[in-house]
Amino acid sequence: MLLKAFIITAAIMIFSGCDLQNKILYYPGSSAPSEESLKADNLRRWQSSTSDYRGLVAINDVDGAKGTIVVFHGNGGIAADRTYYLKDLGILGYRVILAEYPAYGGRRGELGEKTFVHDAAKTVALASEKYGGPLFLLGESLGCGVAAAVAGVTPVKIDGVVLITPWDTLASIARAKFPFLPVRLFLTDRYDNIGNLRTFKGRIAVVGAGRDEVIPLAHARKLYDSLAGSARRMWIMQGAGHNDWPMHVNSTWWMEIMDYVSKNDKG
Repeated sequence: MLLKAFIITAAIMIFSGCDLQNKILYYPGSSAPSEESLKADNLRRWQSSTSDYRGLVAINDVDGAKGTIVVFHGNGGIAADRTYYLKDLGILGYRVILAEYPAYGGRRGELGEKTFVHDAAKTVALASEKYGGPLFLLGESLGCGVAAAVAGVTPVKIDGVVLITPWDTLASIARAKFPFLPVRLFLTDRYDNIGNLRTFKGRIAVVGAGRDEVIPLAHARKLYDSLAGSARRMWIMQGAGHNDWPMHVNSTWWMEIMDYVSKNDKG
């Protein structure tokens, strides 16, 4: 009976393919933020046209910014939910772009790694063209996969990458969560952070959450260990979970992270 159930489940996974993967991996907030809500949060659309936009920035740009940080958020909600990045990093003198994904936040497009990375690379190229350097990428959870992939393929000079609650590879996460199922057969997205960062030359900050219930800390450690030939440092937010980690950090912590990736420390 157990074997029969396994076979049926495996068959459903295989034949549903991408649809099942997307239901597991992506939780898009599809509604666009209103102008009123953006204004209340001191936000405006960035690289906006009449029918689309690429992200959000502070209404009042940072004068004489130290650099630009492009943030790729996690798989739930929308970019407008991540205003804490503008607050914490803006205080330190950085311009922050909250990048939005296709099919999220009212944007057109399809879900998926190929679409996300292609769109993100365009966003990074536009940020470089508009602001110059230094330029940093910051990924959170799913956004780590996007940031790592862009860092691995873009011709734009990326000065540093910050990865918060990252994984090593998506396949590794899937095997751990579904150990008795042939997960590789329905994964069309790879998000291979180990492979994508292999040739990256800038500094990498890997940040794990000590109580991460979604992506256990072991995956962040495995990613960090794989970067042995790179300039990298790891931080562990003790007591933090996957979603509540912003409550466990402060401006001093952010300064330490950015000092490292911007090469202002001695490490």
